[in-house]
Amino acid sequence: MKSMNKLLLVMGLSLLIAFYWQSLSFIRVPVHSVLDPTMGALLNWNPNVGMILVAAIIGLIVILLQKYTTDQETLRAIKKEQKLLQEEMKKHKHDQEKFLELNKKQLELLPKTMDITLRPVIYTSIPIILLFRWFNDYFATNPIKVFGFLSWIWAYLIFSIIFTSIFRKVFKVA
Repeated sequence: MKSMNKLLLVMGLSLLIAFYWQSLSFIRVPVHSVLDPTMGALLNWNPNVGMILVAAIIGLIVILLQKYTTDQETLRAIKKEQKLLQEEMKKHKHDQEKFLELNKKQLELLPKTMDITLRPVIYTSIPIILLFRWFNDYFATNPIKVFGFLSWIWAYLIFSIIFTSIFRKVFKVA
């Protein structure tokens, strides 16, 4: 419950930053002063390669945070237990009483899983919101399509999914 309260606070702050981005020059200006000469330079150099590199770098940072801010051993054990419960539930799908008992056990694991997996979200949500707001500003002044047809949001999401999947396997993140 403590993690959920922290997450709600951080998500609330993230939404406030996203909504009031134009009014919050004390946040917007420093973000631009850091990202314009770094990520902006990459995107100015080559929008396609720049977007791939940005998605890879952000994906790597997110996966490393996830790996080192969560208890991987406990998370793996919970996932293994959930998988076993799923198999048992399939075996007993016609035995309503046994099925409900297994389902109850599985539901008891959800709060433990959420508590472990929410921690990295607390650390990454505000930086990701700042990055997205910066992307929006950058592509509003530089209306470029990545690979000639993708908007920045689709390009980032596609490459982010690809890279985080790769990094998750490479770093063995549960």
